[in-house]
Amino acid sequence: MDLGCQDWMSALPAELWDVPLTNLAIPGSHDAMSYCLDINSPLVPSESDFFRLLDRLFSCFTRPAIFRWATTQDKSIEEQLSMGIRFFDLRVAHKPDDSSSYLYFTHVIYTHLTVVVSTVILLETLASVATWLDSHPKEIVILACSHFEGIEDKLHQLFIFSLKKLFGSKLCPQKESVLTLRSLWASGYQVVLSYDSQSAARHQELWPAIPYWWANQHTAQGVISYLDWNKDLGRPEGFFVSGLNLTADRYYITKNPKQSLRTLTFSNWECLRKWLEEQAPGSDPKSVNIIAGDFVGPLPLCALVIELNKKLLRKNAR
Repeated sequence: MDLGCQDWMSALPAELWDVPLTNLAIPGSHDAMSYCLDINSPLVPSESDFFRLLDRLFSCFTRPAIFRWATTQDKSIEEQLSMGIRFFDLRVAHKPDDSSSYLYFTHVIYTHLTVVVSTVILLETLASVATWLDSHPKEIVILACSHFEGIEDKLHQLFIFSLKKLFGSKLCPQKESVLTLRSLWASGYQVVLSYDSQSAARHQELWPAIPYWWANQHTAQGVISYLDWNKDLGRPEGFFVSGLNLTADRYYITKNPKQSLRTLTFSNWECLRKWLEEQAPGSDPKSVNIIAGDFVGPLPLCALVIELNKKLLRKNAR
């Protein structure tokens, strides 16, 4: 595992310490927790009735396929942090007909690892993020919690209470209008927590949903065309994510039984890489901010995205 980027924020030149984080290039992990999917867990409720029936009748075929195509990462969250990932796409859900308060991460199916365990309020996975941050006091992470299938307001409030208790003074409140490395270091803030639910509206420590440009394409050119189209429309205000991740529909999966998301991603990587190296962060309408991808461990996404910040130095030197 390459640890050369584990403290990349604190290693940035001082000229970039006052640049808003929304104008920096930040590496991100798409479906960050899918490295620990439970192949025997139920499908999430949003899957179609037809697919649910198919899964019940032919699970010996559907389950291996689901696992191959729903797994987007192969490194733990601690390893992703140490490799330089600073944005985490976290999809949270509660299993149907489960009387406990257990919450899980999801991507088509549920993970082995839990998020909140009963009334003990133990954040099994996210606790490792807090511990990692203790050892890296100048690194900032953006956690984007979303989807929330099967979660009602009572569970939302339990989860939010748990998050606030876990991260405590590390949580950066919304009132901080301009986030720079220098200002965050001075305040001791290390976590920007985005929570895509109305249940978070009364919690000043939580930020709204972060726009994610998702191409829903299975080719590099399809992804690039979509991202370029969005760039031509102009970047959003604040944080936003360019999703450098491929998506295969069920027709493609059926026609390519020997493939997986991993083989698809690797076979398209050079084209995606070339596009990535041409991008630039900053405040320009066509600039990029967070760039998220799949298999951020074996592929050099982190180093390439972090390298883009050098373009800000050249721009400022003109």
